[in-house]
Amino acid sequence: MSIVVMSSEERARSLSIRDLTDPEAGPHAIQQIVSEAVAALAESWSIPVRTHRAHAVVTVADNYDSLHYPKEGIARDCRYTRYVGPDRLLRTQTSAMIPPLLRTLSREQVHDVLLVCPGIVYRRDTIDRLHSGEPHQLDLWRIARVALDDADLREMAHVVASVVAPGRELRCTPSPHPYTERGIQLDVRVEGEWVEIGECGIASPRVLSECGLGKQGLTGLAMGIGLDRCLMIRKGVPDIRLLRSAEPRVARQMLDLLPWVPVSSMPAVARDLSIAVACAVTPEELGDRVRLALGAASSSIEEVRVMSETAHDSLPAVAIERLGMNAAQKNVLLRVVLRDLERTRTHDEANAIRDAIYDALHEGTRHMWARGRPPLRPRSE
Repeated sequence: MSIVVMSSEERARSLSIRDLTDPEAGPHAIQQIVSEAVAALAESWSIPVRTHRAHAVVTVADNYDSLHYPKEGIARDCRYTRYVGPDRLLRTQTSAMIPPLLRTLSREQVHDVLLVCPGIVYRRDTIDRLHSGEPHQLDLWRIARVALDDADLREMAHVVASVVAPGRELRCTPSPHPYTERGIQLDVRVEGEWVEIGECGIASPRVLSECGLGKQGLTGLAMGIGLDRCLMIRKGVPDIRLLRSAEPRVARQMLDLLPWVPVSSMPAVARDLSIAVACAVTPEELGDRVRLALGAASSSIEEVRVMSETAHDSLPAVAIERLGMNAAQKNVLLRVVLRDLERTRTHDEANAIRDAIYDALHEGTRHMWARGRPPLRPRSE
């Protein structure tokens, strides 16, 4: 698998994004979700807690190899992972903090402990109200000198769900995972739909052994939850972008777990784009390209939705000519929904954003600009 390394500018931008789980970066309601979930488990099990944080740049070994992700697995692909070097990346999961922590535990006498690893993670993902390129996760691992089983796992799932989504119906379905056995996915019902909040399972004995815990008779439970979605469910927040909004009426509400009080909503503006891209391009890649192209302005994008995809050979000749596409490309129809959280975008501003997105995504040789001309590009290009 070839590795595409992100630019130093893209890396700096990613690392400059505030980690909402970190109290040193300022208070946020996400931290209260973490505190309540940890306190509930610690009380239920009567065990000590060990919180661990680490730098966001991690090794491929800790993020993938030590957690038994397949060598050629799709999760490692550059379409989903931000590599900063051939053997280093911006962590895609807080589980990347677990192998080094387990290796540290192997040098200690462990009886029963709850490991807590919160933090920001980095994905190439679609753009909509539930997804972000820099979401927050929480890994919770119980490591004990007793035989932990499915009953303990179910208890863990129900205790955490009762905190992050109180009163919601919980659904547990089988979900294989590289570093767990008998894994389950956790979904809660929100307005008639099931929303995934995390996964958990019995910690793989092989992972524990390879980290030096095999001879100590230790077993484990492993859980990872998506904190952004949990906070949205807990407070009733409708859009993930609101969690980072600087608008005072919104930001004040992100300091507690009280129910969300809607602020005046800005009108949505939709723009449809017909583009030609390589056949292998995924919706996640398109979303990431939009974020990279727009920078701070990407906060105005509520959703980038793939409406349809059509192969070259299924298009009429006039459409192929209009797009300037070749046989190795497909036609993707996108709907871009603009809704700034703080002000109404003018018609010309909306067209400028539309053209910036079109410029970043369209790979055909012919173009159709909403403003009649291509957007200005940095001199370095």
